[in-house]
Amino acid sequence: MPTPPPKRPSYSALPKTPRRAPRRRSRGPKIFAGILGAMVLLPLTVIGVVAAMAVPVDTEGAANTAGPSGAGGLAAVWPNMIQRPDNSVTDPHFARRAALGKLLFYDPVLSGKNDMSCATCHHPDFGYSDGRGKAMGEGGKGLGPDRKGGRVIRRGAPTVWNAAFNQTQFWDGRAKDLEDQARNPITAPEEMRETDANLSGELATLPEYQSMFDAAFGGHMGSSINLANVTKALAAFERTQLSTRSPFDRYVAGDRAALTLSQRRGFDVFRSGQARCFECHSLPTFSSPDFKVIGVPKLDDEAEDRGRGDIVSSPALRGAFKVPTLRNVALTAPYMHNGRFQNLDEVVDFYSKGGGPGMGVLTPNLDDKIRPIRLTPQQRQDLIAFLNALTDESALADPPRRVPSTLPVAGRLSSPARTSAARFNRGLGRRLVATVGEFVVLPGQSIQEAIDRAAPGSVIRVRSGEYSESITVDANRITLVGGDGTPATRPVLDGRGVHSDAVIVSGRDFTMSNFEVRHYVGNGVVAQETTNFTLTDAKLEDTGLYGVYPVRSSFVKIQRVEVIGARDAGIYVGQSKGIAIEDCIAHGNVSGVEIENSVDARVERNHVYDNSGGILVFALPGNPSKEAKRTRVAFNRIIGNNHENFADPGSIVSKVPSGGGVFILAADDTEVSENEIRDNNSFGVAVLGLESLFPGAGPFDVGAFSDRTRVHANRFSGNGGKADKAIMAAGLKGADLIWDVTGPTNVWNEPGATAAVPILDERWPAFIRRAMFQFLARAKQRG
Repeated sequence: MPTPPPKRPSYSALPKTPRRAPRRRSRGPKIFAGILGAMVLLPLTVIGVVAAMAVPVDTEGAANTAGPSGAGGLAAVWPNMIQRPDNSVTDPHFARRAALGKLLFYDPVLSGKNDMSCATCHHPDFGYSDGRGKAMGEGGKGLGPDRKGGRVIRRGAPTVWNAAFNQTQFWDGRAKDLEDQARNPITAPEEMRETDANLSGELATLPEYQSMFDAAFGGHMGSSINLANVTKALAAFERTQLSTRSPFDRYVAGDRAALTLSQRRGFDVFRSGQARCFECHSLPTFSSPDFKVIGVPKLDDEAEDRGRGDIVSSPALRGAFKVPTLRNVALTAPYMHNGRFQNLDEVVDFYSKGGGPGMGVLTPNLDDKIRPIRLTPQQRQDLIAFLNALTDESALADPPRRVPSTLPVAGRLSSPARTSAARFNRGLGRRLVATVGEFVVLPGQSIQEAIDRAAPGSVIRVRSGEYSESITVDANRITLVGGDGTPATRPVLDGRGVHSDAVIVSGRDFTMSNFEVRHYVGNGVVAQETTNFTLTDAKLEDTGLYGVYPVRSSFVKIQRVEVIGARDAGIYVGQSKGIAIEDCIAHGNVSGVEIENSVDARVERNHVYDNSGGILVFALPGNPSKEAKRTRVAFNRIIGNNHENFADPGSIVSKVPSGGGVFILAADDTEVSENEIRDNNSFGVAVLGLESLFPGAGPFDVGAFSDRTRVHANRFSGNGGKADKAIMAAGLKGADLIWDVTGPTNVWNEPGATAAVPILDERWPAFIRRAMFQFLARAKQRG
């Protein structure tokens, strides 16, 4: 039995390329040479003194949001609940409050006319929704789709399942927590139409509620009865309604038979680069704290609903809605904020068409990840089977038979959706006995079958030959080795223009080396929410959107990898931390290398040429990770990146100008040093804010411009001679160095380099740099 491969060292332990000795600097820096001249010294000094405290401060992204949730792998850590200090699940009175909240949830006494309860619109037999497209409030009679005669609310009732994990409540996120959410429908005139005084008075006349409030909140004879404590009790109950034990969760825990073969294939579709469902509905909640514009068609009589755009004044959020959880999604039809789609088939069809635009809806601010998806009938069937595997009602609290008010309780109803989900989850998947060992795969055999038999610590050796399949690795500590380790013996993974992703990795401590990957329609090698991912000595060509694609991962190492023909990024690492990309070659892609919303990255000794853009270091809005910090770009050859941008129309990368060397967009603490940067038509190094790429789209949920960039000791030649029209449209011109005068803490030390606007030389005193920034910023405002 072979010795298991050693665990990857931490990022800090990775060997760093030694820095070259710094260039000698003059003892007397030429502060103003080539910029404004010595005659402006006094005015600039005055400006510096006056404006020293007026330097703009960027709102940088939240810390510790990059990387996986937990140790990595499918067993992701659940997020912290949003809780009030005086009403948390650790409060000694929590159980009493939850029991009280359950009765209040089902008691119509909470409504002004005593004719509807929370359960009217959040019924347990409709997945804690109401089975309607739009909820019906005040004046309605009946339950679910049969409810008639009342005021129709403008949106559907979101599920209570796992609402405790929501970062905000309601489709537009207008409520900060469950307590805030509960107050809204109780007091809304179109819903329950109740007041604090009236409700408190009614509850105080009921002895059972008096004693329960006393036990839960203190006081005597119901003295603690008020609307605030009603909402706390309701929130406590809702924090017990958690769905965490679905067939999928059993699969994650190690029961590989918990999912049927169809559901496992559907999971692969869900997390593929073809469908990209996982990018918004991330594990373990299968939701996101963000708001997305997908272009849901209006109903026939429906006015425009601006969604989050009514809460936050931003053109980018007009028509944006919260990403809902997919847990128990099989039980909560119809779907979307307005109930536009009656079943999951219609939802999949909507996304397959590319969201709203595919159904004729004009959506100028459509989310970048919404694109047409080519799914076969089998893939659609498998995807829906997987969504049913997210069903779990084991924590369902049965409705009480009576409530203290003695008013009628919303009773149990038949649930065809529950019956249907049970049918999907009735079968068992293939049960294999996994063992630790060394597995050899020969041409004609399946690599996936070997992976399924391999327990953590196993090595899988794939002999030279061609293999046409998609591979998923969910076990930890798997090593995949091609041939005998030499380029001549590399096995070929060939998608033949049919398969989505070549390799999807969710297990921790994964190593893959010496493969050739080509002709996939999704991505090449993907890593999702994992730790210690290593890819070395590989060639990837024509693999769809991305060649290498680690997302929300920690300690990513990519070495000696060549990537060609990706219509997004050849090597992309997003929302991750601890990254080393070394000695790679990227050419013929839209972007060669992209570091997005990530922390602690080294991009060193790579050859990046003939892409639309060379190396991108981005902080983009609308991602779970809100930070992009500490990237070092050094010792690379970044040459002639003038390829036509052939990205998918509407994607963010389609906005990247052709002809760029290193493009820093709103990322912080980036160092660009000792690179050879030449013959890029638009620029050598660009440092821009988000407004330059997304004019008028703010405010953003990440810092809008770069801070503390340091560009020094690079070798420039032949850049900026034929700038892309996007550069000109941003009011800039081609040069070695371009900057849109955002971020007063960015500095350059590049004697002899051309600059589109004067830059802040790090050799200048800090007060002079501040003064120069204020001078340039005001000049920019004047146009």
